[in-house]
Amino acid sequence: MANDTIPTLQWLSNQIEKLDTDLLRQMLKVIAEFLMGLDADGRCGAAFGQKSDQRVNHRNGYRQRRWDTRLGTIPLELPRLRKGSYFPEWLLAPRRRAEKALVQVVSESYVNGVSTRRVDRLAAAMGIEGISKSQVSEMAKSLDEIVDDFRQRPLDRGPYRYLWVDAIVQRCREGGRVVNVSAVTATGVNADGRRELLGLDVFTSEDEAAWETFFNALVARGLDGVELVVSDAHKGLKAAIAKTFIGTSWQRCRTHFARNLLAKVPKAAQDFVAAHNRSIFAQPNQREVWAQHRRVVDQLAERFSDAAQLLEDAAEDTLAFAAFPKSHWRQIWSNNPQERLNREIRRRTDVVSIFPNRQAIVRLIGAVLAEQNDEWCCARRYMSLDSLKIVHDKKPDEIVRHEKIAA
Repeated sequence: MANDTIPTLQWLSNQIEKLDTDLLRQMLKVIAEFLMGLDADGRCGAAFGQKSDQRVNHRNGYRQRRWDTRLGTIPLELPRLRKGSYFPEWLLAPRRRAEKALVQVVSESYVNGVSTRRVDRLAAAMGIEGISKSQVSEMAKSLDEIVDDFRQRPLDRGPYRYLWVDAIVQRCREGGRVVNVSAVTATGVNADGRRELLGLDVFTSEDEAAWETFFNALVARGLDGVELVVSDAHKGLKAAIAKTFIGTSWQRCRTHFARNLLAKVPKAAQDFVAAHNRSIFAQPNQREVWAQHRRVVDQLAERFSDAAQLLEDAAEDTLAFAAFPKSHWRQIWSNNPQERLNREIRRRTDVVSIFPNRQAIVRLIGAVLAEQNDEWCCARRYMSLDSLKIVHDKKPDEIVRHEKIAA
């Protein structure tokens, strides 16, 4: 949570500064170049391309300049003038407040969008005057395009054999009141064995129609080759998976299922039941997983019939992971990888508490996802290429079914 002694926005700005991300540098570049353009136009006496009797100079292209900031080095394009030279002392002089102020504007834009009043106040402090609402709107559009480009990019690194999906509830203002909305996300493993954040959207509720819309959008962008979808057992989500990804297996998150299972037994017996449930996932191969599951159901049936029945009914869904390479089991038998991402999202959204609109949610969470995706692109492979090839080459008769074990 934000420190009570500093303003919330300043705290958010400080947190974002620490991340040293490509996305934030790109947004900082957009605002800096926007303000330099306005400054250059002011020195020319008229806007770029505008005919005016007040004009005293003309723009003449751009030159490159490196800008060293606390966020890293940012390549800038400085305007050139036909007469004389242009250098933005207010920005590039060492240790100027301008850099911190620009970071503050970017931080605010994450949450509230770019405010005409805020940018005008910043520009005036730097000696730049006359910023119009349309100019600020154009800058805001450029900033939002950075996140939108990430969200709408083609999914061309497939096939994506595994897909993890989840939703996180956020609060925003709509129609004069505060409402709960669901920010849904999807993560996959691409053909190079690396994790990739595939999508983000915001819906009024987590129903089947919302999930189906989300999945269809992913497919339209190029998502293909999905063999297993991992999620919790939300009814609408499960139905949408079955409709969109025909012939794909579904893995019910073992962590969520364990909570449901323990709710069926007295508190004094929960450790006993939890240990038996964990033993199912500790087996060396698919056949032994199913055999141990059968033994656990039989052991629990007499004392904890409700728990045994739940375990029996959920077998196909909770043990779907066992049909895939053992080296992948820890990654695919639960939605924990997605839960870790959700914690990072909450860390950044908790400071906001209530968003002004849905676009603000998309802007902030989209930025978090883009940052995480950049890190994953440079990290070691999440799964080896050889093991992913096994997933593709698996034959149907290699899958051991529950009824075969029982027989």
